Amino acid sequence: MPILKSGVAIVCLSAVAALSLGGRGGIAAPPAAVQAEPTNAEEAAAKKKAAEAAVTAKYEALVANLPAEEQAWEKVLQQHLGSFYLPHHQADKVAGRSNAWDFVKDDPTLPRVLLIGDSVSRGYTAAVRKSLAGKANVHRAPANCGPTASGIKNIDAWLTDHPGGEKWDVIHFNFGIHDRGTPVADYTARLEQLVQRMKQTGAKLVWASTTPIPDNPEQKQTAASIVERNAAAAELMQRQGVAIDDLFGFITPRLAEAQLPKDVHFNAKGYDMLGQQVAESVADALK
Repeated sequence: MPILKSGVAIVCLSAVAALSLGGRGGIAAPPAAVQAEPTNAEEAAAKKKAAEAAVTAKYEALVANLPAEEQAWEKVLQQHLGSFYLPHHQADKVAGRSNAWDFVKDDPTLPRVLLIGDSVSRGYTAAVRKSLAGKANVHRAPANCGPTASGIKNIDAWLTDHPGGEKWDVIHFNFGIHDRGTPVADYTARLEQLVQRMKQTGAKLVWASTTPIPDNPEQKQTAASIVERNAAAAELMQRQGVAIDDLFGFITPRLAEAQLPKDVHFNAKGYDMLGQQVAESVADALK
């Protein structure tokens, strides 16, 4: 019996060994590595990247066939729009959609107007152009102009990198929402530097007060910050002899129908309202 038990043990061990050695006396290969399937996030990111690359290629082909003057403008936009706005602009051009940064072919018999401002200004640009059609060539700075600190760095390019150069009849400008966290003294000091630079163009200047923003503790954003900076800026403009377009006062009674809920931006109706108001201020400055 002990011998039989021993034999059984040997047989069992032999069977295990055979399995371990792959059945042919060699060392078994390690199990093949399992390829991890892409996550939904990875797949989405890859698809987005591929789609953006396709749009960019179409945009570049489109630009290559534009007249030289329009190609030059697109190159300016490529330099200044940044990683957020440039893909949107490219997609618009490929789809044949108009936007705030459309090339403006000047009518030499009409005055030249430049709009400077952030995304709110971008939103009402089309409405201003529509209202002043046949009355003025309405251009826009080639950027989402952001805070006054960005203005100091880029104002020369915004004033000069246009067909027709730095010759402006009216410059309508705003800085404020992106300066809500800037100390008021710094904000007004930079704003004064920008006013002095814009005055060098010989244009009539119109400062637009910053439109209201909602309180948002998560983003450290307060409605009062805009009120405070508007008051400081208005005092500066009065000292500098700059006309004031009080967009804050104009749109505040209309916020319920014009502004997106809990947002600094506006709906289509709101941008049309603002654009009409800006156009009227510009028209007054052109008289």
